[in-house]
Formats: sequence, structure tokens, C-alpha cells
Amino acid sequence: MQKRGSMREKRQKKKKNGILLRLSKILKFCLFIIIPTLVLLFISRLETVIVEGSNRYTSEELQKKVLTKKTDENTLLLYLRYKYGETESIPFIERVDIEMENLNTVRIQVYEKVITGCIEYMGGYMYFDKDGVIVESSDKKLDQVPFITGLSFNKMVLYEKLDTQKEEIFDVILNLTQLIKKYELDVETIQFNSDMEVTLYCGDIQVLLGKRNTYDEQIAELKNLLPKAPKEKLTLDMKNFTEGQKRIIAKPRK
Repeated sequence: MQKRGSMREKRQKKKKNGILLRLSKILKFCLFIIIPTLVLLFISRLETVIVEGSNRYTSEELQKKVLTKKTDENTLLLYLRYKYGETESIPFIERVDIEMENLNTVRIQVYEKVITGCIEYMGGYMYFDKDGVIVESSDKKLDQVPFITGLSFNKMVLYEKLDTQKEEIFDVILNLTQLIKKYELDVETIQFNSDMEVTLYCGDIQVLLGKRNTYDEQIAELKNLLPKAPKEKLTLDMKNFTEGQKRIIAKPRK
């Protein structure tokens, strides 16, 4: 009987020691993992956001599109979500990178989609890149993106190249939009006719450029002409313009 009682005591003692060991492990886990993590989350409240690389959205607009969840109020959780989790796509934005400056500050680096122009389609606008690939669709017309008219396409599919019989048209559009940006011209519309001749619309001014491989000389001169043009509807004929030409034909628009 004594031996049996001794064995029972040993089993109870062993069981008790096992429970104490597990409690010790749980306590250590809480002490070294859970509590520090909770403290870190508590002190990493998002207070300052720095936005870089965004031209299409203001800083405030972009923050509303990036900080979409309640957990985004925490700097650490926001960083981890954009580093490893799934994020919502933002129109005209290729990607967004989040960097932690400190526990209360993040830097949002924006990489915008490269857009060359847009065309109207079924009441909306399709935006395409230098290769003619449609990168975005929207019901809004962006002021800083030239509106392309006069072209016909066989099909338009998002993230695919515009299907047109005149592949060289995209090189022409790229040349024009790069020059327009370089000389900071306020061009609203680039129009092509059936012979691929180009006409620009700058407010009330219509500019006939004709058909060329490049339009460098004409656009450079247009930079000087537009500020001097009368504030009325005019047509500037620059089809045969050559560098150094002193006179440009201008007539009232019908």
C-alpha cells in the first residue's frame, strides 16, 4: 500500500511540475513576445504622412486612397500590409511603396502609369501608353493628357494594345506629347485626318501641322507664337513651316 501511494504521489508531482513548466513557458512568451508587441503597436500610431511622386493626386487625395482600413492608423501595420498583404488598385497609379521613417511617420512613394494620350469610348475615356497599350479607363478626362481624335480602331481591350491598321501612329503621338510636355504647351486635343495630317487645338487656337516624321521645329516655334496670338478664334497654318521662317499664316476660325 505504501508503494502504491508513493507512485501516485510521484505521478501527481510530475503532473504538477508539467503544469508549472507549461505555465512558465506561457508566461515567458507573454513577457518576451506578446507584451513587447502590444507596446510596439501602441506607440506606433501614425501621425505624419509624406507623399512623393504623385502628380495626378494631391497629397490629401492619395492618403484617402492608400489609408483605407482602420489598422492603417498604425504605422507598423500599414507598412506590413503594403509590404506583404493585398492592397487596392488606384486609378492611374502603377504601384505604391510604403517606407517607415520612424514609429509615427511613413513615406508614400508613388509610381504613376506612363500615359501618352486618351481616346473617347462609349461615353468614357481610354488612356494608353507610348506603345498604344490601354493602361486605364475612366469616366473622367484628365486635363494634362492630350485627347486624341480622328483615329479608328478595330477593338479596345484594357491592358491590351489598341488594334489599328496604322502602327506608326503611336510613334507620332509619342513625339507630339513629348514635345508638348517639353515646351509646356496647353494642348487640349491632337486630331488626325484620314491622311494622318495633324491638327492641334490650344483653347481657341487651331494649329495645322500637316504630316511629318517629327514636329520638333513646329512645336518649338509654337511655344513663341501662342503667347502673342490674339484672344480670338484663329487658325495657324504651319504645314510648310521651316526653322527660321518669319511669317506664319493666321486666319479667323470658322
